[in-house]
This record gives sequence, C-alpha cells and structure tokens, in this order.
Amino acid sequence: MKNDPKIISLFEHILKLETLEECTDFFDDLCTINEVNDMADRLEVAQLLIDGVTYEHIEAKTKMSSATISRINRCILHGNGGYRKVILKK
Repeated sequence: MKNDPKIISLFEHILKLETLEECTDFFDDLCTINEVNDMADRLEVAQLLIDGVTYEHIEAKTKMSSATISRINRCILHGNGGYRKVILKK
C-alpha cells in the first residue's frame, strides 16, 4: 500500500479532515454503510483484543467469526502496529 500513489493520495486526503463531521461526511460519500460498519467492527474487535478479551467473548459480543478475529489479532501481534497506534493514542 505504501507504494501505491492512489492509496497515498487517499490517506493524504483523509489527513486533511479536521472534525468528526468532516470525517462522517467524507466516509458517507466514499463508502457504503456496510464498508464503514465492517471497518468499525474490526476496530472494535482490535480494541477488545488489546484489552485482553477472549475470542469466545468477542465472538458472542460482535458475532464475528473466529477466523476474522484471528486475522485481526495477527495484525495486532505481527502487523505494522496500526491498530495499537490508533487505539492507544491519547
């Protein structure tokens, strides 16, 4: 992703957003409600994993499959640190 000019441009535009209203307006135009919900669900699962919640509790709470939870956990443990940067940022 870091070498794709279109993706870099997208991220640069996202960084220009200054308020929650600007973010919601932008993502409302850019994505379907399902796409936004999927991203929000993944972030929720990441938060729960970082907080030490078990897969079983996460599955029950979010209705996400263990495979998806596992993939998110793999990103947390071995990825670029993106989830932690966002979740733990003050």
